[in-house]
Amino acid sequence: MTPSSHLDAAFSALADPTRRAILARLALGEASVMELAEPFSMSQPAVSKHLKVLEQAGLISRGRDAQRRPCRIEGRAFAEMEEWLENYRRFWEGQFRQLDALLDELKAAKKKARAATPGAKGKRK
Repeated sequence: MTPSSHLDAAFSALADPTRRAILARLALGEASVMELAEPFSMSQPAVSKHLKVLEQAGLISRGRDAQRRPCRIEGRAFAEMEEWLENYRRFWEGQFRQLDALLDELKAAKKKARAATPGAKGKRK
């Protein structure tokens, strides 16, 4: 998979609320398919399909512990998503800084105009 296809798969997997709930559960620790299926009103095979999507996206992995196949969260895919989102966070922070500067400039101009207007002292709007 290319970095772009990793992101596509990860964000696509996260588009489903059941998968996000599964990840929230796995954030508490490893769990088997049976344990993950408990809170949902769906069959274990249906939960397994969700797990397969999460696994293919690199968001989880499955291990082997005797008869049990515990699932766990994998951090690498999340790190890639965070890096991608970080670029946009920086962009929006720059936009907000520019907006703040413009608003400060407008406030200063309004204050200056008010001070220059005769009889405007004491009136505030």
